[in-house]
Amino acid sequence: MKKSDISNISNAESVERAEESVRSSVQPSGKFGEKADRLFGADPVGLDESARGIVVLVIVGVAVGLLSGMFGIGGGTVIVPALVWLGLTQRNAAATSMLAIVPTSISGVISYATCGNVDWLAALLLFCGMFVGGQIGSWLLSRLPELVLRWIFVVFLVFVVFNQISFVPSRDQHIAMSALTGVCLVLLGVVIGILAGLLGIGGGALAVPALSMLFGASDLIARGTSLLAMFPNSITTSVANLKRRLVHVKAALIIGLVAAVTAPFGTWIAGAVSPRVGSILFACYLCVLLIRSLFVAVKATRSARASA
Repeated sequence: MKKSDISNISNAESVERAEESVRSSVQPSGKFGEKADRLFGADPVGLDESARGIVVLVIVGVAVGLLSGMFGIGGGTVIVPALVWLGLTQRNAAATSMLAIVPTSISGVISYATCGNVDWLAALLLFCGMFVGGQIGSWLLSRLPELVLRWIFVVFLVFVVFNQISFVPSRDQHIAMSALTGVCLVLLGVVIGILAGLLGIGGGALAVPALSMLFGASDLIARGTSLLAMFPNSITTSVANLKRRLVHVKAALIIGLVAAVTAPFGTWIAGAVSPRVGSILFACYLCVLLIRSLFVAVKATRSARASA
C-alpha cells in the first residue's frame, strides 16, 4: 500500500473521530437528556438534573398548581425564576414555562367550568388574539438579549402588583358581550399573547385583572376564562418554541403534571376566600417575586457593564 493511501486513511479516521467527539459534546447530560433527541431534540443544557433539582421541580409544580387554581394564572411567574435558579437561561426558562402551563391550565379550566365560572365566548375571542400575539412573542424571545428579557419581566410584575392592590372585583358580575366588546377582547388577547410568548407566562396575571376592570367579569369568571384562553395559546406558543429548540421538555412535564394534580385545591381556596383577600394574597406573593427579580436584573446589568 502506498504511503499516500495510508495517509488518506489516517486523515479520514481522524476526521471521523473529531466528528464523533463533536456529536458527543452536544448531547445533553443527565437522565433527562438520554432520549430527548428522538422526540423533541436535545434539551437545553445547564439545568440541575440531580435529585435535588428534581425535588425542586416537584415543589415548583405544587406551588404552580395552587397558584393557578387560586388566581387563574398559568404559573410562569413561579416557573421562570425557579428554572433560572436551577441553571437555565432566562430564554430557555421562559420557553419551558409555556409548555408546563399546558397541563396546568387544563386542570384549572375543568375545576372552574364545573362550577359555571367560565365565559366560553370571551375565552375564544381572547385566544384568537393570543394566538397571533404568542407567535410574535415567541419570535422576539429567540432574538432579544437576556438582559432585556429580565427587565421586561420586572416591569410586568410592577404593573400586575399595582392592579391587584388598586382594584377589587365583584363576585356577581358577568361580561356583557357586544361587537365592540368582542373586538376589544381580541386586541387584549394580542397583547397578552406577546407577553406570554416573550416572558414564558400564561398571561393570566394580565388577563384576570383586565377582564374584571375593563369587561366587568367577576373574579371567579375572570380566572376561569383566563385559564381556558391560555390553554390553546400555550400549546401553539410551545410548538413554536419546540421548533426553535428552546424548551427543556422533561422539566416542563414534571412541573406541569404535578401542577395539574394540585390545581383543583387552589380552585377550592379561591371560592372559599373573599375577592379582597384573594387580591391581597396575590399582591403579597408578587411583591416578594418582584424584589427578587429586581435584584437579579440589577446584578445582571452591573455584570454586563463591567464586562463591556
